Amino acid sequence: MLALRRATLRTNLCLRTTSRSSLRPSLRLLTTSSAQTDRVSPHLLIFGALLTPGPFRQDTITRLLYSIGTKREVERYLRIFSASSHPSQPAKFAVIKVGGAVLEQLDELALSLSFLYRVGLYPVVLHGAGPQLNEIIESEGVTPDYIDGIRITDPRTLNIARRVFLEENLKLVTALEKLGTRARPITSGVFTADYLDKDKYGLVGKITRVDKRPLEASIRAGALPILTSLAESTEGQILNVNADIAAGELAKELEPLKIVYLNEKGGLFHGVTGDRLDVINLDEEYNSLMKEPWVKYGTKLKLREIKELLDHLPRTSSVAIIRADSLQKELFTDSGDGTLIRRGYKLFKHPSIEAVGPDRIRQVIHDRDPEVQHGTQSVSGVLSDLKKTPYTIYGDEPFDVVAIVSHPPGEVPVMTKFLPSRSGVLNSVTDNVFNSIKKDHRKLFWTAPADDENRAWHFERADGSFTRAGKSLFWYGIQDVNEVEKVVKEMEEKGRIERSYLPVGPSVPPHRRPDPPSGVRPFSTYSRAPPQEISHRGTRGYATAAEASSTGTEPKKVALIGARGYTGQALISLFDSHPHLSLSHVSSRQLVGRPLDGYTKSSIVYEDLTTADVEAMEKEGAVDAWVMALPNGVCKPFIDAIDKGARGSISGKRAGVVVDLSADHRFEKEWTYGLPELYSRTALKLSTRISNPGCYATSMQLLLAPLLPYMDLRAPPTVFGVSGYSGAGTIAGQNDSDGRPTTAPKVPPDTLAGGIRPYSLTDHIHEREASVHLSSLLTSSPTSSSLPVSGLDVETGPSAEDAIVNSGNPLQVAFIPVVAPWFSGIISTASVPLKDNVKLTARDVKDLFEKKYERERGVKILSKTPEITDIMNQHGWVFGGVQAHSSGRRVVVVGGLDNLLKGAATQCLQNLNLALGYDEFCGISL
Repeated sequence: MLALRRATLRTNLCLRTTSRSSLRPSLRLLTTSSAQTDRVSPHLLIFGALLTPGPFRQDTITRLLYSIGTKREVERYLRIFSASSHPSQPAKFAVIKVGGAVLEQLDELALSLSFLYRVGLYPVVLHGAGPQLNEIIESEGVTPDYIDGIRITDPRTLNIARRVFLEENLKLVTALEKLGTRARPITSGVFTADYLDKDKYGLVGKITRVDKRPLEASIRAGALPILTSLAESTEGQILNVNADIAAGELAKELEPLKIVYLNEKGGLFHGVTGDRLDVINLDEEYNSLMKEPWVKYGTKLKLREIKELLDHLPRTSSVAIIRADSLQKELFTDSGDGTLIRRGYKLFKHPSIEAVGPDRIRQVIHDRDPEVQHGTQSVSGVLSDLKKTPYTIYGDEPFDVVAIVSHPPGEVPVMTKFLPSRSGVLNSVTDNVFNSIKKDHRKLFWTAPADDENRAWHFERADGSFTRAGKSLFWYGIQDVNEVEKVVKEMEEKGRIERSYLPVGPSVPPHRRPDPPSGVRPFSTYSRAPPQEISHRGTRGYATAAEASSTGTEPKKVALIGARGYTGQALISLFDSHPHLSLSHVSSRQLVGRPLDGYTKSSIVYEDLTTADVEAMEKEGAVDAWVMALPNGVCKPFIDAIDKGARGSISGKRAGVVVDLSADHRFEKEWTYGLPELYSRTALKLSTRISNPGCYATSMQLLLAPLLPYMDLRAPPTVFGVSGYSGAGTIAGQNDSDGRPTTAPKVPPDTLAGGIRPYSLTDHIHEREASVHLSSLLTSSPTSSSLPVSGLDVETGPSAEDAIVNSGNPLQVAFIPVVAPWFSGIISTASVPLKDNVKLTARDVKDLFEKKYERERGVKILSKTPEITDIMNQHGWVFGGVQAHSSGRRVVVVGGLDNLLKGAATQCLQNLNLALGYDEFCGISL
């Protein structure tokens, strides 16, 4: 029996912000056995070593690095980074730009930088201080002002900015010195600038010159240079400069191997699916990426700036956007842990040797083909064999990787040659070329020598393999053993592969593999779904590792009815990444008979399921769950068919779980309302009929729930909700060139002319939805509330509000929706009047929210007012921006979510996970 070898093993290695004192108990772990350390976070071990008293040994840290990557990976990257600098140019390793928000995680940041210092690497560190500056400016009565995203800087603002920059710089330097890491504050003398536009922006500079000598002197003296982004004019006037721009100009001067942007998010994210983008190869993907409708505003600007930066640097330079706690994994493993952006090279594919260039192909085969080097085949023999079947040659412009795929009509393709150079392996060009092949071929076989030094790479990309007579046979796209044997037999009979692989036997047992495979980054920004196996040395994946609990792992099937719209596409991507749920049926009348795009687990064709089909499927137990992604008022016949099929079930299985994304069942008591953060998770676990909340309604309820005990119910809260245009839905578009029906936004962004458009000014259905369900959270006596808020004692008058509560519809939320020209994301701003004799400060309100949501993994509380860039592509709900009126009688709070994710698809998956017995966030990357 064939032992299918699942290639890519994944994990989520995470490090929580940890103080020095809390790390002390972990120091003893440095002397434990390897079996014990396998159960401990490698980051804690590394940081524990940094804090261990006594003489430091560099090889201790190096050995501990092996816990986050293979020895080969770690040593390769250490060698490359160490060789990047020379005494004459010591600042060639990396420029690390630290966002102001990251400075709030000072201990974690200092530990990450100290780690690099202890292995002999000296990055140039430049930091901002935007959040800290805003806080102090506002406290001193200055209102921050911006034009075109640039802070207007008058003399008073500049004086505050200089003070803040110096304080934050000193804090970071002091934290590093406490860890035994020498650091040098460099707050002037590096950047020379002219006024950007003095009349328009004030004391804001445009960098004209970078003096690297202070940085190099610091490194030669054995200290990390820590810079601020302040510049001076030639006349000596201090000028404010955006930290991202300063980091870019610094990189252009130093030409480092790595430019690292540390931020809270840890990468760039796909605008529809919410998945983090692992790798972007600009030469291959930039133009198409910039045309994507979800690449808007901040994301588009960031990509454009990074491309302009990398165009000025050698091709060996790359940009990484990561969190501070991911620095080690990003730098020293192939899998990384953020978004890697590099120039790469454009790929090619040609159907003939002549189109590529015979001489170049001959040279590559001569230099790299192991069979030619071992004398078992000649270059002319290889070229002669090519002519026996149709073939395609794949590669990149400098020929770092060349692959040849034979694909006779009606037969499974075989990759007959895969010839990478060392540079191609090091820079992951192998992944680029292999993924180009995968786009063209759903099934593929190939072979590699059993002693190939890159053997792990082949295993990671195969669905199955086995080894015989010194060679390994790999394949993807086929899961059935009998089909594999049939294909192999046909190939042997036709001479397409050697006669040495039948019968199909098991793969080499994992314990005999020479080195467990570590992950490498995938090429495409549309990542392949992670397999079900988990390992502590895997490639990055989108599935969140489940906490230790009694949650299940049994594979289950889902049918999706209605998949054309934006939400349907987001659901498809989430199911593609789910380790246990698989799509088995997708229904769309317009797309019937066409293949489902964006789903890689299996080949699925759109169906047009009738109610009779649905009834029969439920009766037979064909699926475990149904997702209704249909317009309002459409799904009732399907629900009736499911109910009828469940009553006549012959499968003996539990009735299929139904999640309805429309508004049809949100007010029915027979259905469970699926907002896990506020209502009963137990009810969801026991339910088979779940109504998915609306997007605006979800954000409103999460925004108002913590304030319910303090609201004046006689003066209802008002919520102003601004949504991206995807929230308006889609309409039928023109057919594409293949005749495939397409969809178009119901509200095209160009019709908004860059502005916003209010609509449904009263009686929006989400207004009623939020009011009804929030009312269920009110008790019959709000005066009994004793929630502690910074010692605040809530006092209310008698009876009047009790009467409102007892009326059965006590809370009336006023809601005004607005559509905006960005793609997705809702910002909700609520103005909430408070009860008589109740006064709240902004600190009181924030404490309320922190207490309410302290255990909620899907809720993120910011120290600033959320912007659309904090919300778009996020799977959870975001809160921030608290202000209390000077009277203390009214508060304003801001929150938001991505309407396609937490407002629809992600929430649907949370509900499905709970109802089917999985961890709530299984398959959801937070």
